[in-house]
Amino acid sequence: MSRSPLTRFSLQRWLGIVVKEFIQLKRDRLTFGMIIGIPIIQLTLFGFAINSDPKHLPTAVVMAEASPFSRAYLAAMRNSDYFDLVGSVSSEREAQRLLDRGDVQFVITFPAGFQRALVRGEQPALLVEADATDPVAAGGAISVLNHLGNEVFAPDLPGFHPPGKPLIELRIHKRYNPEGVTAYNIVPGLMGVILTMTMVLMTGLAMTRERERGTFENLLATPATPLEVMTGKIVPYILIGLIQVSLVLLAARWIFGVPMLGSLLLLYAVVLLFICANLTLGITFSSIARNQLQAMQMTFFFFLPSILLSGFMFPFRGMPGWAQAIGNCLPLTHFLVLVRGILLKGNDASLLWPQVWPILAFMAVVLGIGLKTFRRTLD
Repeated sequence: MSRSPLTRFSLQRWLGIVVKEFIQLKRDRLTFGMIIGIPIIQLTLFGFAINSDPKHLPTAVVMAEASPFSRAYLAAMRNSDYFDLVGSVSSEREAQRLLDRGDVQFVITFPAGFQRALVRGEQPALLVEADATDPVAAGGAISVLNHLGNEVFAPDLPGFHPPGKPLIELRIHKRYNPEGVTAYNIVPGLMGVILTMTMVLMTGLAMTRERERGTFENLLATPATPLEVMTGKIVPYILIGLIQVSLVLLAARWIFGVPMLGSLLLLYAVVLLFICANLTLGITFSSIARNQLQAMQMTFFFFLPSILLSGFMFPFRGMPGWAQAIGNCLPLTHFLVLVRGILLKGNDASLLWPQVWPILAFMAVVLGIGLKTFRRTLD
């Protein structure tokens, strides 16, 4: 009489399989590290780094009149924690340059006769220029400004103004994205996200695939140097990346109506630099990983902080200092500033260097690691 499958179940054999799986998991340190590390990273990033209500936004001041009332207003702005006053500028042109470069989020202009108009019971106008390329980043701070005037001046001006009427008029100019269209911020950013994901992943699998198929030995037998092999593998993917960018740009222009104020030639030059940085990282992952699975795991490990800490999904300036420091090491963070600056602000080449050199530095460091790892692989 045959026994049912359940009666043949052996606890000893089952425990043996469990032990074997634990031993294999222990030997695969990368997978084990990701199982433990990814939840910790996600918990840290979403719990401490992500903030949709950014504060301490850098703000410049154009002050035509330095009066006690204007200084009191600036002190109230500073105490609100939404604004970090980086200093006064002497001209509107200089303020414009700070906004173009992304050095400040706001420029506040106090007109001449500001205090005299307040004392007379008039309603002086305060010009607030905001960098609205990221509408979420500026929204909270602007709502604070709407209430700040009455809170600061009402105790010193009792009876001068009718109740309920704002003591000052805020003239808010949202620069570069006056309608606050989210697509203007997201679609150019998608360009960087797509390139990061595809370029790193595709090249990350390149060398590990050859190793698994056994063709890597043929590559080792050639007189090609490590630099020649690495750069030779990168070139075909550059064309793929440029095609991807062209498709995104066509969709951005004809489907989402994203303005393109800057030079497309300059934009493609920046894109080419960013593609090279990602491909260099991918080929380095490929040199380090033992198989395609590890290469994919490394790619995911890099992609997670890139998308969360770069300013693509959440305001970059809303993150704490340590998160911004990590984000500044990622090429996507700087690429987002570059591509939004060219498309939405019409920035020229003279304004791009502060974001270009970190990408070049990233690429040089990763290329050095990749070459060293590749030589060790050859040995």
